[in-house]
Parts: sequence; structure tokens; C-alpha cells
Amino acid sequence: MEALKQELKEKIIAVLNLEDINLEDINDNDPLFGDGLGLDSIDALELIVMLDKDYGIKLVDPKEGKVIFQSIETMGNYIKENRTK
Repeated sequence: MEALKQELKEKIIAVLNLEDINLEDINDNDPLFGDGLGLDSIDALELIVMLDKDYGIKLVDPKEGKVIFQSIETMGNYIKENRTK
């Protein structure tokens, strides 16, 4: 799981072009949206595309995203349980 969380941090930084953020800046339980990393709805769409492309997970209900994208921890758990790639 730790390797997956590390991989997620790297992918989020790369996919969202977060040039001012380092891996150490992202805590596993920090919120990704709002006060945490400060991601927005466009970033959420990018994360949905990443889940589909890299892990074979298709989100059809936007409400799922709110739960899944709370933190690196919640994303990692969801991917671990639902990945097809």
C-alpha cells in the first residue's frame, strides 16, 4: 500500500503539473481539495481520467469522486479494492 500511495503522489504531481509541490508536502491523510492541496473541479476530472487510464477504474457517479478523492489514503484504498490493471 505504501508503494501505491507513493505512486499516487508522483502521478498527481505530474498529471496536475503541481510544480511547487514535492512528495514530502503531501501527507497521506491531508485533504486533496479545499484547504489541503487546493485542487479544484478541473483537477478532479484529470484524476478521473488517470484512474481510468492507469488503473482501469471508471467512475460513473460524480458523488463517488467526492469520497474517493478525499485524500491519498482514500484513493489508495479504493484503487487497491477496485483496480483492473
